[in-house]
Amino acid sequence: MTFKVRIEPSGHEFTVAEKETVLDAALRHGYTLPYSCRNGSCGTCKGKLRAGEVDYGVYEDKALSAAERAAGFALFCQAVPRSDLVIEAKELAAVAGIAIKTLPARVVKMEKAADDVMILSLKLPANQRLQFLAGQYVDILLKDNQRRSFSLANPPHADEFLELHVRQVPNGLFTGHVFTQMKEKDLLRLRGPLGIFFLREESDRPAIFVAGGTGFAPIKGILEHAFARGIRRPLHLYWGVRAQRDLYMDTLPRTWVRAHAHFKYTPVLSEPRPEERWDGRTGWVHDAVIADYPDLSGYEVYASGPPPMIEAVKKTFFARGLTPDRLFFDSFELAHHS
Repeated sequence: MTFKVRIEPSGHEFTVAEKETVLDAALRHGYTLPYSCRNGSCGTCKGKLRAGEVDYGVYEDKALSAAERAAGFALFCQAVPRSDLVIEAKELAAVAGIAIKTLPARVVKMEKAADDVMILSLKLPANQRLQFLAGQYVDILLKDNQRRSFSLANPPHADEFLELHVRQVPNGLFTGHVFTQMKEKDLLRLRGPLGIFFLREESDRPAIFVAGGTGFAPIKGILEHAFARGIRRPLHLYWGVRAQRDLYMDTLPRTWVRAHAHFKYTPVLSEPRPEERWDGRTGWVHDAVIADYPDLSGYEVYASGPPPMIEAVKKTFFARGLTPDRLFFDSFELAHHS
């Protein structure tokens, strides 16, 4: 049994197959609604039900509160229609026309950038190309319909190889395989591009980038794209990690500082090791941002990293004048990066 969904205010309509979520059906028909984690954790896909009924699926309370649900909101990455629907959601035109594909990819290079970070370079078949926006991610498809999501660290103009930054997660299904069994020339299957974490190029506001750990990966792609495009608005990267050794590509943003007068870089360590003799910024990365920018009302913020960092960014930055429509984030939900 299929149901019909109409998106307001665009008026676009599409059909949803049995047991298919609203988001999956929209993407299948080429309509990109806001989304990120796709597992009911981050709340990016939250939208209003104007008419109809859904099975709300499984989600975390932080993503959809009881009050929001009572007010007519649902998470479209989880909601499965029980009737025809009318929903209210903003479509993203920038992603329109970019096909989501399932492709094989060969591991051509494995570079251990830190004790717990592996940089994978993947090559697609010679007759295939993945069109994507800098900052988007791909799913690595595993057995039993499992998937693990990883951001593309390379920009679209440098797509000879797809670059993934894989952090080893304790007892991680996929990351454990990467660090103990994977070899160069192995084959993977991936699906993408996915996500809406990309630079809003129509804006001329100064942009602050907040990376936590391997959250540097999509921001690296976005910044390299911005430099290649000649974007001149002020750009400031804060990279938060535990210790200096976790700044696994520290020399790269330092070269950007020398090459681009409108770019700044601030690494922040939460637990510097005594032997590192660190004399830079310490503490939580979001606190470093608001120390430098106590009024965020004129800025855009792009944040990528673990869920606690994203939650802290929301709480503290909104209190300093940042509006929700100027925060773009990619929450590295552990279930998808293990």
